[in-house]
Amino acid sequence: MGDSVRRAGYLLAGLCLVLAQPVMAQDAATQGKSVYEADFFKTFSPSNALQMVQRLPGFQLESGSTEVRGFAQAAGNVVINGQRPSSKSDTIDTVLSRIPASRVLRIELASGNAFGADYAGKAQVANVILTEAGGLAGNLEGRLEHEFIGRVLPKVAASAVLRKGASTFSASASYQLYSMVTEDGFDRLFNLPSGAETEYRKVFSRNTEPFTNLALGWAHEEAPNKSFHINGKSNWDKWTYLQTSNVYDASVPTRDSLYYEDHLWRTWELSGDVTRPLGGGAIKLNALATHRHRGNTDELSNVVHIDSPMDGFFQRFDDWRTERVGRLAWSHPNVGGWAVELGAEGAYNRLKSNLGVFSVAPSGTRTAINLPIANAIVSEYRGEVFANAGRKIAGNLRLDLGVNYEASRLKVAGDANARRTLKFLKPKASLDWTPGAWHAQLSLKRTVNQLNFSDFVSAANFEVNQSNGGNAELVPQRSWELLFSADRAVLGDGRIKIELGHNWIAQVQDRVPVSGGLDAPGNLGNGESWIARTNINLPLTRLGLKGMRASVYGSYVKTSVRDLYTHQGRAFSGNSLFYFTSELRQDLGQFAWSVSASGNTGSTYFRLGETDTSQNASPSVSAFVEYRPNPRTTVTLGADNLLDSPNKRWRYFYRPDRRTPNPFQEEYRERNGHRTIYLTVKRSFG
Repeated sequence: MGDSVRRAGYLLAGLCLVLAQPVMAQDAATQGKSVYEADFFKTFSPSNALQMVQRLPGFQLESGSTEVRGFAQAAGNVVINGQRPSSKSDTIDTVLSRIPASRVLRIELASGNAFGADYAGKAQVANVILTEAGGLAGNLEGRLEHEFIGRVLPKVAASAVLRKGASTFSASASYQLYSMVTEDGFDRLFNLPSGAETEYRKVFSRNTEPFTNLALGWAHEEAPNKSFHINGKSNWDKWTYLQTSNVYDASVPTRDSLYYEDHLWRTWELSGDVTRPLGGGAIKLNALATHRHRGNTDELSNVVHIDSPMDGFFQRFDDWRTERVGRLAWSHPNVGGWAVELGAEGAYNRLKSNLGVFSVAPSGTRTAINLPIANAIVSEYRGEVFANAGRKIAGNLRLDLGVNYEASRLKVAGDANARRTLKFLKPKASLDWTPGAWHAQLSLKRTVNQLNFSDFVSAANFEVNQSNGGNAELVPQRSWELLFSADRAVLGDGRIKIELGHNWIAQVQDRVPVSGGLDAPGNLGNGESWIARTNINLPLTRLGLKGMRASVYGSYVKTSVRDLYTHQGRAFSGNSLFYFTSELRQDLGQFAWSVSASGNTGSTYFRLGETDTSQNASPSVSAFVEYRPNPRTTVTLGADNLLDSPNKRWRYFYRPDRRTPNPFQEEYRERNGHRTIYLTVKRSFG
């Protein structure tokens, strides 16, 4: 990112201001808006709002992140009645899954500029409009999944919504054991360059993860500018992981390796918002309080034979995270011809982390292993002010401008001490154009990534023999992002969407060496990324295939940064060059079927002494058949991973580090959860 990029951004904003003429403001939602009434979704027999959003032609759901701090960067691309949900620890798809389909009046697709600062610059945001009908409605769901070892995993979920006048009360509860949690496979270790195999491991792993979620909500909505929401949520995630390995090594006796994890994660959240009319517009106050505790115990044991003593490693890790957020925003549809939003957000975040890592002798004696920054308290006070303004500047052209100013004070205490104050100006501009049947948007904005507090603290992973250092000197990555998107309706209610983008990135967050001979999350120099995405959804009825639709989504993201060790260009750690999903589906009254596939090119992490490349099952093929005995009941029989595709992992090791051009050792890992068969019954009421 250089001065030329900054000048280009400010020139674009300035040129747009010059072009703007004094005309009346236009609601951004009318710029390229597409409306899908509830009848459009009946052919898919959805039971909740999530399943309706997933069937929107040419729309790719973004769930948002529950880990980022504050409201702004946690937004996905769906709002409800034009407003963002006040809860944050639940992703938007979880929130949508609790809304009965019978309560959805319609769904509108419009430019994100219509829905406030958190969505400005997004080419498409789905607005789920709920009915004002009173009474009780809800969903019941039961699911059984059959793993390849014969284990059956249950899921039960229930949600209910009661509306009386302007008030809506909601409640939901769910319990499930997650799918694809049992795997078998193998590891192979080779010396290089000879290629001689030195070790073979036969591996079996089993994960048991009961997850329980409870949520309650109350909304009182008298008008768009006069409403009140409050939400409470609690979940318990108690899971264990057991991996056994039979290790065959040419140089030592055959041994067994036992790896065990025991985790308990608990989260509580209380959130709410209130909106009232003010000065011809509306003022909205959001407040949120979240607390999370994670307790993890990991243990690795090696056994030569059944009667021999064990040695290995032990790790105990606890962290406590607290977040408090307050946000105040005022919006007005017409201030001198501009739709305006002004606001400020304040947040306090704290993470306390305790880590103990030990080697275990055959006698059971534990000896502490010192890792840098094993115990730390990270706290942050953060404030942000923002302003957005938009208007129509021609018959089919709309301009939106915005600026955010962010300042934070960060403190690290414990095994490391660091203090810093960070300040960032984040301007943005976008042009929405609707030439005939097309809707296009060009946007330029500056973004700043949030720091992950966990990156300040060290950790060990015995299962893959990796130690991760903590880095108290990490600073945020920042980017200039240019994105062009275009979409249009095709073949009636089908849609095609194309996105092209380029990002100029400074302080690329990747992995860097730290003290103790480890590497940790850190900052490299400047980098860039090129983006191309397409989303195509086509109804095939006009081709004589009644009730059939085909959809394809593809994402190509090429990244480049200078490697710290080789001084050559490479991809960002964790970046997957290409990813796709596709589906062929037919709905015929009471019956439906679908076949879908997904795939990726994998991603590589560039560490101090190794490159670590993983690829999830690719291609992964799934299918289902569905029977609907009545409009309120759906029975689905399906299968995942029909091709029995494994997950793959390649690791290349360098001595003493990656400044040495050729690796001396290779490890290949393969894991397979095999085919999973499931039966789901859904019943709606109200």
